Amino acid sequence: DQTETEMTLSDGLQSSLKEHLKWSKPRLGCFVSLLLALLQVKQMNLTLLVLAINDTTQLESRYRRLQRFFQFTRFDYDAIARMIMQMFGFNEQPFYLTLDRTNWKWGQKNLNILFLAVVYKGTAIPIYWLVLNKQGNSNQRERIAQMNRFISQFGSHSIQGILGDREFIGQHWWEWLHTHNIPFFMRMKASQHYLDKQGRSRAVRHLFSDLKPGNARILRKPRRVSGQAIYLSGLRLEGGELLIIASNQFESKPFDIYGRRWQIETLFQCLKGRGFNMEVTRLTHYFRIKKMVALLVIGFCWAHKTGEWKHKMIKPLRVKNHGRLEKNLFRYGLDHLTDQLISGALDALETSRLLLLFLCPPDWLEPTKSTNGYGFSIVDF
Repeated sequence: DQTETEMTLSDGLQSSLKEHLKWSKPRLGCFVSLLLALLQVKQMNLTLLVLAINDTTQLESRYRRLQRFFQFTRFDYDAIARMIMQMFGFNEQPFYLTLDRTNWKWGQKNLNILFLAVVYKGTAIPIYWLVLNKQGNSNQRERIAQMNRFISQFGSHSIQGILGDREFIGQHWWEWLHTHNIPFFMRMKASQHYLDKQGRSRAVRHLFSDLKPGNARILRKPRRVSGQAIYLSGLRLEGGELLIIASNQFESKPFDIYGRRWQIETLFQCLKGRGFNMEVTRLTHYFRIKKMVALLVIGFCWAHKTGEWKHKMIKPLRVKNHGRLEKNLFRYGLDHLTDQLISGALDALETSRLLLLFLCPPDWLEPTKSTNGYGFSIVDF
């Protein structure tokens, strides 16, 4: 019976989440109902999500319950961050962090969110997010607050570096990263100044002005930028624009490292038009937006891990001529979850498999030829 199996999946998810979120059973039930509905509807719109929630109450009652959930439930974002790090096993491996914003407009309201995420397999896994109650760039204080929160929970020993675009410059911010021994690789504006050997202030573009498209230069000696010793590297892009990377340590392949920053753009596509369509939400209050993102992020993590499993153990995705997979892993997993929830094929074995995919870091799941039916065995559990 599908309803019975869905209840089993719901119970399993509630049990897993309760360990981290410490909510009452009704609130856990509401959150899991939202999560399963989101995976089916793929729209962050409460009026659509209520239609996918398996409940005997009137639609209006369901809708009001969801509104109350986002209005009154307290979210522990440190606990959610710890859960996400555990879901991927990030605590046991080195990683790069990336900072970036995504924004959209609903009516007259500008919605602007700063994400701190772990770079991971062509995308980025959000750990913390801050809803900025303003238009435009984040400031140095907001970035430092995000990093302080991360370090207070996970330390800095596993951080190989932090990546950011031209928004993420600033003397106080860079000094803070340097003081905490965190390598950074940030894109600089070509017009930003450094001090030359004679102590004159010059635009950094002059260090790379002779580069032809496709050519790069990595300077071995640091320059004084914003009062700090900064290593600079420049690449002339095919369109003629200069890509200049600033770092607080010398690196022989800075463009390869900085190139991983683009993976967070894949995350934003997954949360928006190519996945959960979060721009259609009518939630605009600061605290409710932050709670909504928690729901989307947990759904994103589950779908991505499911896509990894399916690609590795069931049906590998084809690699296209440009070297990328024919479909991103998140979308591959999301389509599988949606199909299982809608088609009625969610038997006890599939329910157990989906719960394990939710709980276990991907590296714990190894292909197996055994007849256990899972398509994997669990190692080092």
